[in-house]
Amino acid sequence: MRASAGTGASDGRNRTGRRIVAAVTGLIVATGLLAACGSDDGPDNAVDALLTGWPTGDLAAVGFVDPAGRKIPAADVATQIKHLSGDLAATPPTLKRTGRAEVTDDVAIATVNVDWALPGGTRWSYPTQVRLTRGSDDAWQVIWEPKVVQEQLTDGDQLSVSRLPAPRGAILDGAGQPVFAARPVVTVGVQPSEVDDAAALVRELDAAFKAIRPAIPAIDLGGLPDRLAQAKPDAFVEVVTLRREAYDQIRSRIRELPGTKFEESTRDLAPTRDFARALLGTVDPVTKEDMEREPEVYALGDQVGHGGLQGRYEARLRGTVGTNVTIVRKGPDGVVTTTGTEVFRGEPKPGEPIRTTIDVRTQNAADAALAGESRRAALVAVRVSDGAVLAAANGPGGGQENLAFTAQVPPGSGFKMVSALGLLDAGAVTLDQVVACPRNTTVDGRTFKNSDNFELGPVPFRVDFARSCNTAFADLAPQLGPDGLAAAGRTLGLEGTWDLGIDAFSGKVSTGGSGAERAAAAFGQGTTLVSPLAMASATAAVVRGQWQQPTLLLDPAPAAPAQPGPQLKPTSVEPLRTMMREVVTDGTAGALRNLPGGPVHGKTGTAEYDDNPANTHAWFIGWQGDVAFAVFVEKGGSSSASAVPLTERFLRGLAGS
Repeated sequence: MRASAGTGASDGRNRTGRRIVAAVTGLIVATGLLAACGSDDGPDNAVDALLTGWPTGDLAAVGFVDPAGRKIPAADVATQIKHLSGDLAATPPTLKRTGRAEVTDDVAIATVNVDWALPGGTRWSYPTQVRLTRGSDDAWQVIWEPKVVQEQLTDGDQLSVSRLPAPRGAILDGAGQPVFAARPVVTVGVQPSEVDDAAALVRELDAAFKAIRPAIPAIDLGGLPDRLAQAKPDAFVEVVTLRREAYDQIRSRIRELPGTKFEESTRDLAPTRDFARALLGTVDPVTKEDMEREPEVYALGDQVGHGGLQGRYEARLRGTVGTNVTIVRKGPDGVVTTTGTEVFRGEPKPGEPIRTTIDVRTQNAADAALAGESRRAALVAVRVSDGAVLAAANGPGGGQENLAFTAQVPPGSGFKMVSALGLLDAGAVTLDQVVACPRNTTVDGRTFKNSDNFELGPVPFRVDFARSCNTAFADLAPQLGPDGLAAAGRTLGLEGTWDLGIDAFSGKVSTGGSGAERAAAAFGQGTTLVSPLAMASATAAVVRGQWQQPTLLLDPAPAAPAQPGPQLKPTSVEPLRTMMREVVTDGTAGALRNLPGGPVHGKTGTAEYDDNPANTHAWFIGWQGDVAFAVFVEKGGSSSASAVPLTERFLRGLAGS
């Protein structure tokens, strides 16, 4: 019985031992299999090596075979990847394996996400599959084929990237209509091989361009002979791009000149070349500077806004370019042609419009008024009832600078409107109160005189205002106190913090200072500086009875426009309006007395801008009906001889006469 029992116990221990050995052996085998799956010879590691070497072109760590199993040098694969990438070769993709490779016997398939950065910030992402095979040495090799880069690629193909221009957002006028539209232009060029006498060609072209009316800015042709000499014989050397109507004026003069060539196209242009040019800006072919400033945004052939609203709101107006990627192939003749296969398309996003308050009729009248003015000048018009900017013209030729908004110049006698308001508010004068107008007066040792040394003697204040008597205002200056003039100016919006959505100068009014400084400031000299827009806005406030910030942009609306000013005293503004009418009926602006369109009110202004009294700017500020305006002529001399005639032209144009 013991022996039998002993034998049974021994068999149990043996069976338990065998089970332990088997379990340990199984664990060892399983651990070995796991190690094999994660070893350097696994397919995932081969795929990862491919993804690491693809962007750099260094694929030495990867083994390659073709679909038939023949080995391929890694350098050849790197060359093929670069060729297949085509336009994207310089910007390799970001690559990432998604999950583990699926293994079936000696074949594995891995999925890889390919992510390209395309021009304009677009990204193109897609999955591709990498097939692998296990060699006789158990090492995994990548089966190389073009569709590893993109599934539709075959030998000899390349990826080609094209930008899809975005429709440019429109600048809209006050009626909601586009100011800029596609208008016909003609680019004048020269083919060097057909030119025998470049100097003679320059003379002929120069004379023709100068004959265009209205005149266009001078075209520098001095370097044309050298440009022709350096260009290829059959090149198109661009000279200038003209609006079709300008080209048609000189077509017969330049069409048959030796070497001249012509290309017709369209560009986004305003109704005329000068139409609010400095305010709105222009849309022109992209420049080298544009591309250097934003290399990821622009490319050759793009149209870009420069200056004014077009430049300030370029990002909003231009939209976002689209991109398409197609497959192309080089033929036996070396010419690259499309296969017709589009593998990606990102639609462009149109630009957003900008809506302004500009009135086409008023702007045309303003531009026409300045058209013949050779000096720098500006004319700005504001609707009295709501402060909308109706026109902003700058000259000559539309102007390079928006003086209408940004000039910082002394206002001269036009500022007597502000001084008179301050005096009336203070109860210092009435319309018929006698205020002497001597030929000259001296304040704190400084002598002031009237234009052309006139004198009126003891006359009613309304006559001093209508005839623009400097000495009367100089003598009244103490009645304003040290800050009275600035306070009156602030009620008319001067010195305010304005937000128009574009640069504008609201003015700086002289305050304090010596008696002489205050006397000069009373008739717009001294340290007071204004812009035409500031004076037009102040004039509109006198008509309306309250200042309101001028408005230019309706969409996008400025974020923080200035709050309206205080209500002006009727007992002050009503007499002031009367006097501003008498400037026209009985004073310095008699040329505007009987214009069509209703009574004109205003004030002339002649402003010294240096220590020489002979050097003066000319002004006229005023209103007719619901339109307030300011006209400024730099170095214009007498306002009656320069600013007033421009005002007459503007108002006649506005009335259609």
